[in-house]
Amino acid sequence: MVDPYVPSHGSIDYKVESYELDLDYRVSSNRLTGKATITAFAAQALSRFSLDLSGLRVSKVSVNGRRPQRYVHRGGKLHITPASTIPDGAEFSVDVQYNGNPRPEDSPWGELGWEELTEGVIVASQPSGAATWFPCNDHPGDKAHYRISITTDSPYQVVANGRLVSRRVKASRTTWVFDQAAPMATYLATVQIGRYDEVDLAASPVTIRGVLPAGRSREFRHDFGRQQDMMKLFCKQFGPYPFGGYTVVVTDDPLEIPLEAQGISVFGSNHVDGRNGSERLVAHELAHQWFGNSLTPANWQHIWLNEGFACYSEWLWSEESRGLTADQQAAKAHTRLKGLPQNLMLSDPGPDLMFDDRLYKRGAVTLHVLRKHLGNDAFFDLLRTWTKTHRHGSVTTADFIALATTFSPDEEALRHLFAAWLDSYELPPLPRRR
Repeated sequence: MVDPYVPSHGSIDYKVESYELDLDYRVSSNRLTGKATITAFAAQALSRFSLDLSGLRVSKVSVNGRRPQRYVHRGGKLHITPASTIPDGAEFSVDVQYNGNPRPEDSPWGELGWEELTEGVIVASQPSGAATWFPCNDHPGDKAHYRISITTDSPYQVVANGRLVSRRVKASRTTWVFDQAAPMATYLATVQIGRYDEVDLAASPVTIRGVLPAGRSREFRHDFGRQQDMMKLFCKQFGPYPFGGYTVVVTDDPLEIPLEAQGISVFGSNHVDGRNGSERLVAHELAHQWFGNSLTPANWQHIWLNEGFACYSEWLWSEESRGLTADQQAAKAHTRLKGLPQNLMLSDPGPDLMFDDRLYKRGAVTLHVLRKHLGNDAFFDLLRTWTKTHRHGSVTTADFIALATTFSPDEEALRHLFAAWLDSYELPPLPRRR
């Protein structure tokens, strides 16, 4: 069904197979010209269907190479009536040409999508900002292959999802082409543009690189220097890294919070202080490559499967790096949660609370309680099985519970645990240490 947390976005009438985006962007004027080719399969007979696209002007549309009977673009939706009905199950392609000055979209969670920086661009779309820069089925459960071509002014470096397959310079402009073969949700698609230098951080177990403003290399290497150790730890605990490489972008502008995209994390200049002041966040964003990017929530009701897991990963790194143990972190978080309003249900927080810090912390505490219930070996076996079973897929809370029960000798006790921690507003007490 359409995601009830973001009901104005997305469609279940079709399933996208791939996006091919051919973009031309002028930094000085914030001018974007684009062509999107979308290949999809009809989930029912389609006499009419819709794509999400906001703030940009559509100049041409075709379906299977033919002019549609009609198209109307209003209210952030591109409604298309094809020349003939698309049969149930049939593959079809849509070409959309569009242009304009992209800008973030206002939402209950702040401004989302394509945003100008002092010099360049940041794209941060979670949960519903992808439509600010390309026509799409903006639903977290609809994952597809992407090929993104971006032409922009040559002094600027471009970072996008996937493997850089070509870079061509012509006169004063450069075309960058990226291919993301692993299925990706629309909110995780990104383009980052800036005057950046590139820094190699590690070649194993995964290639890790930084893309950052000139003159920040020394501080960056200090503050992000333990990412290789984080990667080794998380590969051990969660299973193999799910993508071809990992890129950290540092913008020249400050950001309130870091942002994750598939294979990429984005930090602001304020997160590079030369004192490891944001190392907790470095671990958090890396963990999202497993929890959120490879395993993506089928809809936003299940966001604790992203944020609770990433928050708990902070605690695992703290424990590994001789900071507070996960026991200590859980006790500290639980004490704080007890003093806050008891009006958040983890399994269905509602759109107003889906990014509430209580969801992050209560999700992490829940995982710690589960770890104590199962024991270390079974708990980490569960996490590795979870990421392997649903690699590059869409997941729900019910999926996680069903898998977890296979690792518990006492299924009834485990279901009681999940009911108390996930399905009630009142915060349960922490179990006594054995």
